[in-house]
Amino acid sequence: MRALIDSWHVMSRQRRTGWTIIVISVAYILYFLKARLFAIGPEISRKEWFYVIVMLGGIILGTINVRMAEMRERNQKAMPLVGKEAAKK
Repeated sequence: MRALIDSWHVMSRQRRTGWTIIVISVAYILYFLKARLFAIGPEISRKEWFYVIVMLGGIILGTINVRMAEMRERNQKAMPLVGKEAAKK
């Protein structure tokens, strides 16, 4: 447990924020799938569908945050998927 806590504090703040956004978004989507979509109960409101869409956007935003933190650690100015030739332009 101590190793997990230490690895969390070693990460940059941007990376921790990204992972926090991802974990919260995935947790809500899993809750929605299990408790609302696949369970018998009242009709799902537009508000809940809106929250699911926002959480999907949260996963995307958190992933971008984690990737940008990795780029910052490497001191790159181009995305990691771009080749070195495109980065020089």
